[in-house]
Amino acid sequence: MTTSLQLQCGPLRCDIRPDLGGCMAGLWWGDVPVLRSTSGPALSSARLAGSYPLVPFSNRVEQAKLVWAGTSHPLVQNNAAEPHAIHGVGWQRAWQVLDESDQFALLSYEHKADAAWPFAFDTSQAFRLSESGLEITLSMTNQSSTPAPAGLGWHPNFVKRASSHLQFAASGRWEMGADKLPTQRLPDVGLDTDCTTLDVDHCYEGWQGDALLSDDQLRIRIASSLKRLVVYAHPTRNYVSIEPVSHVNNAVNLMATGRFTSDELGLRVLQPGESMSEVMSIRVEDAS
Repeated sequence: MTTSLQLQCGPLRCDIRPDLGGCMAGLWWGDVPVLRSTSGPALSSARLAGSYPLVPFSNRVEQAKLVWAGTSHPLVQNNAAEPHAIHGVGWQRAWQVLDESDQFALLSYEHKADAAWPFAFDTSQAFRLSESGLEITLSMTNQSSTPAPAGLGWHPNFVKRASSHLQFAASGRWEMGADKLPTQRLPDVGLDTDCTTLDVDHCYEGWQGDALLSDDQLRIRIASSLKRLVVYAHPTRNYVSIEPVSHVNNAVNLMATGRFTSDELGLRVLQPGESMSEVMSIRVEDAS
């Protein structure tokens, strides 16, 4: 059964689909879409949503094989023909509505160890809408009996208009190979560029938790407690993905090579019963 929630405060409106991965179907400032937006009832897939949660990992796990504590765990190839596991499991599972009001929603998902992820965890999302923006808190707790790798993030897809300009500071980025996996870390100061011809798919490090996307209609500020930012843009796409994340793409398997520590990669190792929590906000104002 389709479930759709709508939050409203002043000019901002947010449609949420708990049953489609706890995703945001859309976010609007008046009639102007902030994210790539579809009305809640009309959305058919979280992959087409305005944004969805990344839990318990972001981006890709190489060849859908998780190497952890000396053991290789086969995962599910969960994005059509792509050989990797991608974006965790939360975006493809139904979430439960724990609380809701005109400007607030609290969702949860309880994961039992399965072929998609071999560690049990529970996770929650709290959405808070104000007249100026949306704040989301994403949390997870390791419910398995052993230490488990953990990561959080979001995958918001912002509307790309003819005048869209993206600006943020960073200290480095991971180059992406043809297989869509990171190859090496290089120094990088971030981006300050128009988006029309932007062609990028990288994880940036040393992000200061603030990015500005502006055009002739809106000024959108993306802020987060996280210190890494995945940016995807292509001239043929009508959106720009600006994704606050906790760790580098394929972090678990990069750590297993012994070349990087969990701290270098941003990967959390949660002990049984241990939790982590992160925040993202999207602030919107009229460009005029």
